[in-house]
Amino acid sequence: MKIAVAGLGYVGTANVVMLAGRHQVAAVDLNADRVAAIANRQSPIEDRLASEWLATRDLDITATTDGASAYAGAELVLVATPTDYDPVTNRFDTSSVEAVIRQVQAANADALILVRSTIPVGFVERMQAETGSDRIIFAPEFLREGQALADSIAPSRIVVGDRGDQGRRIADLLLEGTSSHTTPVLLTGPTEAEAIKLFANTFLAMRVAFFNELDSYAEARGLDTREIIAGVSGDPRVGDHYNNPSFGYGGYCLPKDTKQMLANYDRVPQNLMAAIVESNRTRKDFIADQIVARKPRVVGIYRLVMKAGSDNFRHSSIQGVMKRIKAKGIECVVYEPALDADDFYRSRVIRDLDEFKAMSDVIVSNRQSADLADVADKVYTRDLSGRDD
Repeated sequence: MKIAVAGLGYVGTANVVMLAGRHQVAAVDLNADRVAAIANRQSPIEDRLASEWLATRDLDITATTDGASAYAGAELVLVATPTDYDPVTNRFDTSSVEAVIRQVQAANADALILVRSTIPVGFVERMQAETGSDRIIFAPEFLREGQALADSIAPSRIVVGDRGDQGRRIADLLLEGTSSHTTPVLLTGPTEAEAIKLFANTFLAMRVAFFNELDSYAEARGLDTREIIAGVSGDPRVGDHYNNPSFGYGGYCLPKDTKQMLANYDRVPQNLMAAIVESNRTRKDFIADQIVARKPRVVGIYRLVMKAGSDNFRHSSIQGVMKRIKAKGIECVVYEPALDADDFYRSRVIRDLDEFKAMSDVIVSNRQSADLADVADKVYTRDLSGRDD
C-alpha cells in the first residue's frame, strides 16, 4: 500500500517507521530539516528505537515538503500535525489538520484520511459534514515521548473511530505493525474515539495531580511521602505505578488535553475536570514557594525537557516553577544541553555543568540525575523513585 504521513513529530515519525517495513511510505513535513533527517535515515525526534530502525532496517521511505505530490499517489494519508491548545479560543487549534484534509481531497479524492492528531470531541463529524466525505477517520494514539515507536509496535490497545469496513481496514493495518498481533482492538463511533483519547489523558493527569497533592501535604507536614505512597499503592485497586511525585504534569499532551476536555464540558455540569487543571497550577505554586523559602540568590534549573529521553521543552512543568521563582526577583540560570541558545526567557544558559553547579545556590531538578550526585545537598527534587513517570 502507498501511504503518506503528514507531520514528522513523535506520532508521525513513529508511524512512518512502523509502516515502512511493509508499505511504501512518503513522509511529509513543512520543516525541511525534519524531512532531510528522515531522508538521511535519521530520526527527527528523540527516540532511541526509531533511530535504530532508521539506521539498520530496510524501510521503504521517501521524504518531501511537497504534500500534494505525496498525497496524489497515496491510498491512505495519515495526519499527525500539531493541534496546540489556543487559550484565546479555549480550544485546540486544528487548522493544520484541516489544511491537510483539504489538500488531500484536492489532490486525491479517493484517499482514506486517518487522523492521529489529538482533536476535540466532534471534530470528525464536523469535517465530514463540511467536506461531504465519509473517508475521514480518527484513530487515537497512546504514545509516550521518547518511546513512541516502542509504544506503536506494542500498544496497550488499538482504537479506531469507525465501526464499518473502513475502521476494520485501519485496525488491521495498525495491528499488522505490532510485534504480537494480539493487541485488543476497539471499533467505535468517531466521537467516542475522540472522547476516549481526551478522557484517557485526563485520567492520567488526575493520577499525577493526586500523588503530587499527596506529596505537597507530606512535605508541608514533615511526613515521609514514600511511606504514604507505598501504603496507598499497596491496594491493588490503586496499584504501584504512575505514582512518583513531580513538579506537575507537563509535556505536549496532558496540559492541552485536560484543558480541551474541560472546554468540552462547557454545557455539562462538572467539578473534577476543572479541579485537575487547577491542581497542576497549585502544585507549581507550592514547589516554587518551597524553593524560595530556602532564600537562594541564584537558582539553577537543571534540564528543561519534560523527562529523560525527550527533546520536548513545550509546557514542561519545571518552566512553570522557574517562572514563579523569577517573579520573586530571584535569578535563574539554566543547564540544558539540548538548547541551542545563550538565554532562555531572559535567563542565562550555562553550558558547562561544573560552572552551573558552582554558581547555583539551589539546583531544581524535576527528576534525579547522576550528574548531580556530587552536589546532592543543593538539589531540590520531588522525585522519590527515580522513575520517569
